[in-house]
Amino acid sequence: MTTYTIHPIVVGSKLFDKSMMTYQHGYGQPYAIPIYVWYLEGGDKKILVDTGEMQPIRSEDREKALGGKIYTFEEGLTRFGLTPEDIDVVIHTHLHNDHCENDAKCVNARIYVHEKELEHVHDPHPLDFRYNEEYIEEVEENGQIEVVTEDREIAPGVRVVHSPAHTEGGLSVLVETAKGTAAITGFCVIMDNLNPPKEVRAMEMEVIPPGTCVNPYQAYDVMKRIKESADILLPLHEPRFADGRPIPG
Repeated sequence: MTTYTIHPIVVGSKLFDKSMMTYQHGYGQPYAIPIYVWYLEGGDKKILVDTGEMQPIRSEDREKALGGKIYTFEEGLTRFGLTPEDIDVVIHTHLHNDHCENDAKCVNARIYVHEKELEHVHDPHPLDFRYNEEYIEEVEENGQIEVVTEDREIAPGVRVVHSPAHTEGGLSVLVETAKGTAAITGFCVIMDNLNPPKEVRAMEMEVIPPGTCVNPYQAYDVMKRIKESADILLPLHEPRFADGRPIPG
C-alpha cells in the first residue's frame, strides 16, 4: 500500500474572533489561524491539497501568534525541492479564495474540485463573498479541472470524501500514512471543533460545526462522520501544525 508523509506549509494567516471557527462558541476571543498548503510526499505524483494565498501578510507578530513561519507559495515548495510547475495534482477542499489563489501557477497539474464548488464560485450567494472566480478562470480555460461528483480515489492511498459542512462542495482528503488514515478536513475548523473542550462535551456535543456553515445540523453530522473515519485529524486551520513538522511525526 502506498503511504504518504504530509507536510503542512503555512502560506497565509487570518486574525479574527475565534467564533469564526467554532459555531456559537468562543465569542470575543481574538484568534490567529494559519492558511495551509498540504504537500503529500509519497507515491509517484507530486500532490498538493489547496494552494493558499498569493500574497500572504508576513510579520513577526503573525508568525509568533501562529507558532511558525509564513511562506509564499513558491518559497514553501522550494523547501521540498519543488516548483509550482512540478505539481501533478491539486486537490481542493473547497474554492474559497484563500484555498485556491495560486492555482494558475500549477500549469501542469490536474485540479480536482467538487461540482458544487464550481457552481458556487461562478454564481455565489451574496453572503458567501469568499468565492472569487478570477482565481480559477485560467486553469478552467486550460482544461486542468477534473470535476468530482462522488467519493473517489485520486491516487493510490489518497481519496476524497464529499463533506458539505463549511460549503456545499467540501471535499475531505483521506491520506494513508505509516500510522493510519489521516483526514485533511474539507471544512474550515480547528482542533476544538473536532475535540471540543469539556464544557461543550458536557452539553452532549461531540463536535462543534464551523463558524461559517451552510446548515449547522448537517455540518455536525458530516463532521462526526469524518472524525470517525480517520486515525489522524488535520483540521484545515489548526495552529499546532504551523511549525511545519511532518505528519505523522
